[in-house]
Amino acid sequence: MADLRAAFEKMGFEGVATYIQSGNVLFRAPRQRREELAARVESGLSRRFDTDLRLALRTETQLRGVVDGAPRGFGGDSHLCDVIFLRGPLTAKRAIGLLVPREGVDRAWAGKGVLYFSRLAERASSSRLSKVAALPEYRDMTIRSWRTTTKLLALMDSGAAG
Repeated sequence: MADLRAAFEKMGFEGVATYIQSGNVLFRAPRQRREELAARVESGLSRRFDTDLRLALRTETQLRGVVDGAPRGFGGDSHLCDVIFLRGPLTAKRAIGLLVPREGVDRAWAGKGVLYFSRLAERASSSRLSKVAALPEYRDMTIRSWRTTTKLLALMDSGAAG
């Protein structure tokens, strides 16, 4: 994560902060189109780490919309809940059609640029969430737990990225 933080700083971003070991980066950037910013970051990181990297970039406002737009009761105690962030051109409508939830275990909802996925904690080992990684479309997705998603928003609110 230190190398990732340094790469963002080298690209000229300010207030760079990382959260846990899964590629979550908070940073400040001059106002610009999100697609252009995402392309710039992807290009810079791909060159720096010599691999084809894709990211699901969200502004603070967009992440707040993801959290506020969660289905009622999402994140409840008896379920493990995740947010599947989508990268264009993959849409929530298309992505939800790719999922095959296990009846009585999994539930999925389409949101704005995301899917919400919930699995019954006591039967999590029989969930079909892991099948998502085998889809060709997975390269345009990234999955974060509900706890990580809400923590990232709290960090943004607290000014963790400066």
